[in-house]
Amino acid sequence: MKVMKFGGTSVGSPERMKNVSTLVTSSGEPVFVVLSAMSGTTNSLVEISDYLYKKNPEGANEIINRLEQKYMQHVEELYSTDEMKKTTAEFLHGEFDYLRSFTKDLFTSFEEKSIVAQGEIMSTNMVVNYLKECGIKATLLSALDFMRTDKNGEPDTQYIKEKLNAVLAEAPESQVYITQGFICRNAYGEVDNLQRGGSDYTASLIGAAAGAEEIQIWTDIDGMHNNDPRVVDKTEAVRQLHFEEAAELAYFGAKILHPTCIQPAKYAGIPVRLLNTMEPDAPGTIIDNVTLKGKIKAVAAKDNITAIKIKSSRMLLATGFLRKVFEIFESYQTAIDMVATSEVGVSMSIDNSSHLTEIVDELKKYGTVTVDTDMCIVCVVGDLDWSNVGFETLATDALKDIPVRMISYGGSNYNISFLIRERDKKRALQSLSDTLFNKEQ
Repeated sequence: MKVMKFGGTSVGSPERMKNVSTLVTSSGEPVFVVLSAMSGTTNSLVEISDYLYKKNPEGANEIINRLEQKYMQHVEELYSTDEMKKTTAEFLHGEFDYLRSFTKDLFTSFEEKSIVAQGEIMSTNMVVNYLKECGIKATLLSALDFMRTDKNGEPDTQYIKEKLNAVLAEAPESQVYITQGFICRNAYGEVDNLQRGGSDYTASLIGAAAGAEEIQIWTDIDGMHNNDPRVVDKTEAVRQLHFEEAAELAYFGAKILHPTCIQPAKYAGIPVRLLNTMEPDAPGTIIDNVTLKGKIKAVAAKDNITAIKIKSSRMLLATGFLRKVFEIFESYQTAIDMVATSEVGVSMSIDNSSHLTEIVDELKKYGTVTVDTDMCIVCVVGDLDWSNVGFETLATDALKDIPVRMISYGGSNYNISFLIRERDKKRALQSLSDTLFNKEQ
């Protein structure tokens, strides 16, 4: 069985819902489908919650009424039979009455999570009803029946596996199983959410629990490219990535999965395929545990980086110096991206400068501090094991005319990173692309 996940834009209109229904039934084989809320719905539900926090039920009801009208129009366009229109409309009216019930009582974060969960509940019901109208054996499985987190807020994988397989066994003849992404219950049985990765995380957890042959993530994004096509000429689609390569690229804002949400698939050895709902016949990008030897896959960049250098003779042969430096960043909850050290100095890069002034003041206790702003990290991703002689030379040679502030190499077998000025980014990316991809390696 394959797991197919569709995001909010993929189910954002009646036409899109019909397209999704075609995609999930095209193979003729049983599939497990994970759906997000219709695009825009979660934002509206958060806005409703905001009004309720502020004790403004009139504002909340106005948003609820507006959202209800939108959904009723979708019902008219989605279904062809009066029976299914009536069934779905009655269900949705019940949902919106449920939302209105929150305008009368005390409102806390617990109620907010229940409100936000209704977006996925509504979209899955609508699609299941459409499939049934088309004569498809579709079964709606509530994620709240099997998706649970433990007391640490992490997915309870054993519970998920047991409960999921139990509910699947109750409908063995179904062609399509549909459930909600993002939502779950916590260890105390309360409605909650998976936080990181959202619906992608749900799909990965389900794929691992059900032993799926493949997890498909469908979006309206045109695949993963070896460079940013908005900046660089002659980019190409990347057809395969190792899970570690995908994790490296995710940090740099590549249109790819958050590394946390594909961990269950990685550990279970289940490939994840990124596909485009606008081009369903395109092969997409597959992410698995396969390393293509001697292959550079992609280049990515991250802006708004700040470099901090601390130089001190006290660092020479001193134990605990780096620990003291890193504890300063930890105390201000500021993550460090790149690190380079010498005998008497250490350079670091950060992408969150909200506490930069306080951090610099603390660091001055230990040495002379220099700060460089408006920097950019450029990352080359691929099979960069140190035994592959020459790949790091190719990358550095491509940047021979560009000032490089820092280089990070050896921390990963899949990444070499360069810290440069933001104004040099386009030139750097184009040069790397020409050297690594547009010439024979």
